[in-house]
Amino acid sequence: MTTALNTATTEFEKKDRCADLPHRPRVLLGKMGLDGHDRGVKVIARALRDSGVHVIYSGLWQTPRSLAISARDEDCDVIAASMMSNSHLVLGPNLMKALKEVGRPDLPVYMGGILPQEDLETLAKAGISKCFTTGTGLIDIVNAVREATKPRGENIAAGTAQLARDISLVHDNKKPHAGAKRKRPRRVIGITGSPGAGKSTLVAQLVGEFTRRAKDTNDTTCRGRCAVIAFDPMSPITNGALLGDRLRVDFNNLGESVYYRSLAISGEDYHALPEIVELIGGAHADPDLAFDTLFVETVGAGQNETRIRQHVDFTAVVLTPGMGDAVQMDKAGILEIADIFVCNKADHPGENELVRDLKDVAGKRPIVETVATRAQGIPELLDALLK
Repeated sequence: MTTALNTATTEFEKKDRCADLPHRPRVLLGKMGLDGHDRGVKVIARALRDSGVHVIYSGLWQTPRSLAISARDEDCDVIAASMMSNSHLVLGPNLMKALKEVGRPDLPVYMGGILPQEDLETLAKAGISKCFTTGTGLIDIVNAVREATKPRGENIAAGTAQLARDISLVHDNKKPHAGAKRKRPRRVIGITGSPGAGKSTLVAQLVGEFTRRAKDTNDTTCRGRCAVIAFDPMSPITNGALLGDRLRVDFNNLGESVYYRSLAISGEDYHALPEIVELIGGAHADPDLAFDTLFVETVGAGQNETRIRQHVDFTAVVLTPGMGDAVQMDKAGILEIADIFVCNKADHPGENELVRDLKDVAGKRPIVETVATRAQGIPELLDALLK
């Protein structure tokens, strides 16, 4: 009895509740409108991850179109939209319209939050599959996600939606659709480094800079579009995953200029990456729409994250002040694989010492200092990566 009294009522058991499904459920969590609070969404995200679900969190202030693009590109099984801004009757139907426009009108949409009972029928008529009002239990949400997870078909649609499905298939050790074309992009760039080094923010800034240059007809360094494959770790207990890298990217402005895909792996298991790279490169015959440059962001498991070099043309190793001296990282081999060193968070104490230590091991390899949160050093970094 004492144990029961001391156990929090909100405690959620970590347990793989999805092992019997055709594949790991992929859920896109998003918040549309002006709602600036995401604590509730994070609780749901953790509960889903702790049940074996792969959860993609797209962040706050999403538009219906940006959420639809994210869901299509991530090849989700279901969108879970959290609403608190009293605009559900406008944003819900707009999301359904946007899904149709981007080629995935079949994707089920769940909506939850502060939803008046009298509006539920209107939302259902607009195409919202399920509505969850306040007080819904976490297990009820997990079961609803299970219900939405169906076997993947080989052919789904044209264009980017089909690319997203092909990536899902090869990542699950299956064959892509019969008409899939393969071609390696002009550049494949690996971004690696320890957790907390700011890799996701750096990549977000790089793709933003790339897109701006691609629109400049006088700039010949960036052609077509760029793509990102971002790897995150799977839970060793439940096989679930939290995939939050894409929330750093401003898709409200970038739209479809960037293809961004999040994938969960165990350790450094990049078994499907060679085929994924070629699927991305061959996704569009038109040079103006093809993916010219691919960024691959590694899990960032620590100092032994070195296998990515086998799959990319150019490797950037991201370091930050105060995360261990360069000698320790050199012993682990991660400095050895670098074609370029990125000293991120250059405004933090210890930056001068980090650069000094790197100069002892870098040789002729360039060292670029950045503050990704302020886009400082990003143009110079992209210049170095595209040489």
